[in-house]
Amino acid sequence: MAPEPVNVKEFQELARQVLPKMYYDYYAGGAEDQNTLKENVEAFQRIKLRPRVLIDVSRIDMSTSVLGYKISAPIMIAPTAYHQLAHPEGEVATARAAAASDTIMVLSYMSNCTVEEVASSCNAVRFYQLYVNKRRDVSAQLVQRAERNGFKAIVLTVDAPRLGRREADIRNKMVAPELKNFEGLMSTEVDIDDGSKLEAFARKTFDDSLCWEDLKWLRSVTNLPILIKGVLTHEDARKAVEAGVHGIVVSNHGARQLDHTPATISVLEEVVQAVGGKVPVIFDGGVRRGTDVFKALALGAQAVLVGRPVIYGLAAMGQNGVKSVIEMLKNELELTMALSGCPSLKHITRSHVAQAVGGKVPVLFDGGVRPGTDVFKALALGAQALLLKTADWEAIFYALAAMGQNGVKSVIEMLKNALELNMALSGCPSLKHITRSHVMTEHDRFHSTL
Repeated sequence: MAPEPVNVKEFQELARQVLPKMYYDYYAGGAEDQNTLKENVEAFQRIKLRPRVLIDVSRIDMSTSVLGYKISAPIMIAPTAYHQLAHPEGEVATARAAAASDTIMVLSYMSNCTVEEVASSCNAVRFYQLYVNKRRDVSAQLVQRAERNGFKAIVLTVDAPRLGRREADIRNKMVAPELKNFEGLMSTEVDIDDGSKLEAFARKTFDDSLCWEDLKWLRSVTNLPILIKGVLTHEDARKAVEAGVHGIVVSNHGARQLDHTPATISVLEEVVQAVGGKVPVIFDGGVRRGTDVFKALALGAQAVLVGRPVIYGLAAMGQNGVKSVIEMLKNELELTMALSGCPSLKHITRSHVAQAVGGKVPVLFDGGVRPGTDVFKALALGAQALLLKTADWEAIFYALAAMGQNGVKSVIEMLKNALELNMALSGCPSLKHITRSHVMTEHDRFHSTL
């Protein structure tokens, strides 16, 4: 008998053991080469904690509220599709686990269980996720059913005009399971022989003409608050606020849409600063530890969404597995808060985290170096050393032509002397004292004006 998991990550292997390969690959996979999938998790490791000491942490309060609804901790369940592929009770089991953990579940548009089944399964706060259908009447009816059944908000997914290229699903000829919410509204059957039937269903039904103006239509069919999920830039964050949304979910769709988008944790602060506190910002992507939750909160998120770990818990142990995943993250967050000197969420601030230099391999900088200040700037931005070539080789060649070996040596020595002077005038007695805080980029300057 396998030992009980002691952290959230261990549920993934348990799920892999019990799920058919097609289903496991569907849940675990990302788009194309899965660079963003890896980066969503790994980017957290480059953020380091800055704990405070000698603070009374004998009582830790993790409670918060989202859109006025109180939850026990800032950890919510993300919308993920097809829970009955993981467990026969599907989204009903997940909803009951969310209720037992006193948190909010966002029910997926692609759920196997109906809105009514989930609503009647337990008493809890739930949001409903929406993809806008090419048939707007179908979308309107789903939203209105959610509203009638006590759902408290609509989470509009905006990063999927088409489904991303998920090669494992293409290879496995991923099925499109029954979606009971659509019974009597439209057929979910797709007729293809090769490739992902799920992708074919999305291509058939998702409205790829959806634009900012369509938020007016959505507001016209519901009285519920609307959050948009899939924002990664300050430009879109500002547009969302201008469009009157009630909240923003920073998300790259679990790295399942467009590969090579940034890890969501790396753009969270950009979005938070652009929003300026006008609406809540919720974080989605790569959370596997309570420390990840803490880091997202320190960078300005009001709460986080957890997706794949919930599915893995459901596959491994049903409702109890989902509850265990949420409780593990809550317990780890509580410990992180205690060890960081934060007795409540309001005590978690930007000063509790710092971006670390990657450090896995040395990084050399190449290009455009002229004065010693350029060397200093490159070091401050993380380079370990610089190369003088490409655009810089003119100086080397001119020096070589003019003075031979001594000329080349003079160019190097001039840069060294200029760097030494820059270090002295910047208060840096050694290279280890040159930090990111010694320089301001255009990106920094932009954000300082937000």
